This record gives sequence, structure tokens and C-alpha cells, in this order.
Amino acid sequence: MLTLYDTEVSSRLLLGTARYPSPAILAGAVKRSGTEIVTVSLRRETAGGRSGGAFFEMIRALGVRVMPNTAGCHGVSEAVLTAKMARELFGTNWIKLEVIGNHDTLQPDVFSLVEAARILSAEGFKVFPYTTDDLVVAEKLLEAGCRVLMPWCAPIGSAAGPLNLSALRSMRAHFPDVPLIVDAGIGRPSHATSVMELGFDAVLLNTAVAGAGDPVAMANAFAKAIDSGHEAFGAGMLEPRDVAVPSTPIIGKAVFA
Repeated sequence: MLTLYDTEVSSRLLLGTARYPSPAILAGAVKRSGTEIVTVSLRRETAGGRSGGAFFEMIRALGVRVMPNTAGCHGVSEAVLTAKMARELFGTNWIKLEVIGNHDTLQPDVFSLVEAARILSAEGFKVFPYTTDDLVVAEKLLEAGCRVLMPWCAPIGSAAGPLNLSALRSMRAHFPDVPLIVDAGIGRPSHATSVMELGFDAVLLNTAVAGAGDPVAMANAFAKAIDSGHEAFGAGMLEPRDVAVPSTPIIGKAVFA
């Protein structure tokens, strides 16, 4: 089981709900993935009018936990206001906190992120910050009140996969007791497996599933890949070696005169 802010979940896959071809395909992907947590953009909900309300009702009918996000926010005040509106609309203190600093890479503004996290944590929010793989920033977020960290492995929607495995490995080693969720940049199930093999606790996906030729099948593939990586890490994997090591013992082998 995975514990996030004193809540236990069995699935280690969190799924975004944007850009699916249809509500029916989204519903199928959520069910097939086995996820228990989905993220929802407040901007989509409020901008959709009646259709936005119908969308939320469809999500609620799936029986999963909704984690609203502050996607598209570029400053502290905007992110904090959006989070408060999300709490009012969705009835939850959980918030995926995004404060974007660069329009091209969608890299978070880590300075504003820490400030917003501090404000929201003080007001009772359970903050899931979308951050970089920087250890100093991670420390500041924990000091601000966050109990979960969500580092990227590549820019949002890039599908590039983990660009800096060394940095992710260092983050896992530096924060052994903090739930770490890789958020952004995953493109293939093998990418998800590789970060789970590092010991990360979960993966949050959207584009890699929603943009697939068959989102429902891809959601199932990611669920299996994440479980596989988590199980492999727990089993204890062999580290790479510089020399060959025979798998068959040489002691007792036949000797021919």
C-alpha cells in the first residue's frame, strides 16, 4: 500500500483526465488502469459551463479520488486563488500545485512554488507540488509543509522519458521516507518501469495515455509496467558489473583426459 497524507491507496498510478478523445474513452482508461486518484484542472471545470459540470459528474461516477490541480498558473497569488476555488468546487484539501515559470519547457517556477506551498499548507491544504529534481528545492518544499514531492523526469507532454536518472536516483536516496511521485515527461511504459526500479513510489501520467492510439489499452500497459518496476525494486536487482560472471558453476565440471 502507498500512503499519501495519511490516506492509503493500492494503485501506484495516478492519471490525468485531459485531452482524451471522448468521455467514454477516458472512463475506460481510468477503469482499466486501476487508478484510485485522478487529477482534474479547475480551468477545464469552470470554463466548460454545463459541460464542465457534466464532466465532473462523470469523474465522480467512476468512484475515484479527485485531486484538482493549478495547471496554467504562473504566479503565487494565481495559484493560491485557484487552489482555494478548487477546494470549494471539489470539496477536497488535496491539490496538485503547479506554478509554471517557462512557457516553452513548462518548467516550474520553484521560488514561487515554495512560497505558494507554504501559504497553502498553512491553510490546511495537502499539497502535491510539481517540481524539478533539485534537492535544495525539495528540502524547501518539505520545510514549507509538503509531505509528498512530485519531481518531473522531462518537460510536460514531451514523452522523452527520464533525462537525468542520476538526479532521480539521488533524490530517492536523499529522501528515503518521503513519498516521491514522478510527474511529467513519461512517454512509454518502459519509462515508468525505469523510474519505479529506482524506488519511486508512483507515477502520474496524462499525455502518454490520452494521446495513445488506444488510450484504454495503454492505461493497462502502464499499470502493469508500474507494478513490475515496483516489484523489481522490492525484490532487489543486480547492479551492473564491468566483468562477466558465469551463471553456471565451474566446480565439479566434467574433465576429459
